[in-house]
Amino acid sequence: MKVGFIGGSGLYTIDGLKDVKEVKISTPFGEASSGYIIGKLDGVEIVFLPRHGRGHTILPTELNYRANIYGMKHLGVEQIISISAVGSFKKELKPLDVMLPDQFVDRTNQARKTTFFGEGIVAHISFAEPVCPDLRSVIFDAGKDVGLKMHDRGTYLNMEGPAFSTKAESHLYKSWGMDVIGMTNMPEARLAREAEICFATVAFITDYDCWHEEMVTIDMVIENLAKNSESAKKLIRNVVPRISRERNCQCKDALKYAIVTDKTKVPDHIKKRLDIIIGKYI
Repeated sequence: MKVGFIGGSGLYTIDGLKDVKEVKISTPFGEASSGYIIGKLDGVEIVFLPRHGRGHTILPTELNYRANIYGMKHLGVEQIISISAVGSFKKELKPLDVMLPDQFVDRTNQARKTTFFGEGIVAHISFAEPVCPDLRSVIFDAGKDVGLKMHDRGTYLNMEGPAFSTKAESHLYKSWGMDVIGMTNMPEARLAREAEICFATVAFITDYDCWHEEMVTIDMVIENLAKNSESAKKLIRNVVPRISRERNCQCKDALKYAIVTDKTKVPDHIKKRLDIIIGKYI
């Protein structure tokens, strides 16, 4: 079993890894955000990718989401935990708390590539439950055990960015009943499901967005990012030994009935490109 971690704003390394090496993956979709850091943590093989690159050089809209998830699949990752910084729309979801979303709403402009399919092959995954419930449950228990204020379930609104919300937008999203807001996790969740990888988001809250009377400042966000980074490292150390080596969820068979294209009509170059994803079905 290999567990993948995608590090968000503030998390660029995982402490305690042994036998560390960096691997660069050439994917049919271009370059990933950086090389993948591979090592062992408590005997479990870990694959870590800093989402925004080393030194945080890549905008949310510039991320090559397909390459990032394809690389995880290529390396044999079966479960991905995505660490993310978010703003909150609820008073009870306070800065430095942790929320585990079970739903997403997409408000991007579709400039991001969020599917492996197209160009001769069509697939429609079931995405009503976009987060692996088994993985989310393990993370929730691990977070509580290291003293984090955990909130189970909620809706993550994926905004375009890179600017934060206007007040009008923030109040609108709050009126919709959204719980947190971020810029990256919906594409990751979609692609992970297509790749039949279990996926869960760990949303570390940095601020109240701008609906709240306390205005969001970059200084505030950066200060809370540093605190949340330390919490994330504690959570990772505690969650890794708990992750099951056997998957009993539906994520592992997400494509079983999703591909609707006649197998004889799929172009050969597409079969080759997506072999690690669709090979067992076509």
